[in-house]
Amino acid sequence: MQDTRLDTARIRAARRVIDPIFLDTPLYRCQALEPDLGCTVSIKLETANPVRSFKGRGTELVASLLAENGSRAVVCASAGNLGQALAWSGRGRRLDVTVVASRFAPAAKLDRIRALGARLELVDGDFDMARERAAAIARYAGIRLVEDSLDIETCEGAATIGLELVDTLVDTAPPFDAVLIALGGGAMATGVGHVLKALAPGVEVICVQPLGAPAMTHSWHQRRVVTTDSTDTIADGVAGRCPIPAVLDDLLLVVDDAVLVRETSIIAGMRLLLHHAGLVVEPSAALGIAAILENRDRFAGRHVVTIVCGSNVDVDAYHRWVGAAPLHGV
Repeated sequence: MQDTRLDTARIRAARRVIDPIFLDTPLYRCQALEPDLGCTVSIKLETANPVRSFKGRGTELVASLLAENGSRAVVCASAGNLGQALAWSGRGRRLDVTVVASRFAPAAKLDRIRALGARLELVDGDFDMARERAAAIARYAGIRLVEDSLDIETCEGAATIGLELVDTLVDTAPPFDAVLIALGGGAMATGVGHVLKALAPGVEVICVQPLGAPAMTHSWHQRRVVTTDSTDTIADGVAGRCPIPAVLDDLLLVVDDAVLVRETSIIAGMRLLLHHAGLVVEPSAALGIAAILENRDRFAGRHVVTIVCGSNVDVDAYHRWVGAAPLHGV
């Protein structure tokens, strides 16, 4: 494998820094899903932690390094989950955390960022506008800007998920042969992809994005940065318009395919995870199930792992989506 920005030795060392509450998350076969999906399905559950997403793995590394270096303040842009995670990790290390987010982000995510003690600044635009504002704050105040997916700690923290997956391969029968990963900025995809390509190269790494936020997927297929003017998806956690070139370079080395899925399939995936797995998930976490629903022939007879990456969802919106139609006919 060609070199990425990531380092497997550093990823192994990260497990000693990350709070154990974020590590060794459940991986289990969910047989109740299989009749609807036509393949063996295992769930890697990243929601049973204080911030209800995988992002704490990366922010633990960031906050630990900042505290070691004597830093006292940090700022980030967030669609919601990174902000919660940085607030949680920073609070434990006495860091002054500022989070910039869109005022159109789910209220539940914004409320939780405030509850964790971070200063929250809202912009009248999308995530990429929030990213510009966070960068301006960092320059003005002279503090560390945390950029999800660009900062290697966010990728290598997420990569510890890959180590845990690889550790289970010898005990899994049949062993999984594909992993489906939600694709937004790229931290989880590049991190998990790097580990799998280094330690389990026979496992297919497939990224999934909504049709309404396709910038990174188009960039992967065209092997160059492709931006979009807007996004239109309920999967707010992956709704970026402007891929980061260095992240795309890594993604091109460790991912086997990138696919787009419809909004109706995302909602169907959320509904299946509720009814058959008892899991309340945000739309981004259902992208893997949506990909199986739209590509049944591709996955038929295979053992697929989907990473359920977050459960921070607005309750009213969730009920509108999941309760809008019966389960049959997804």
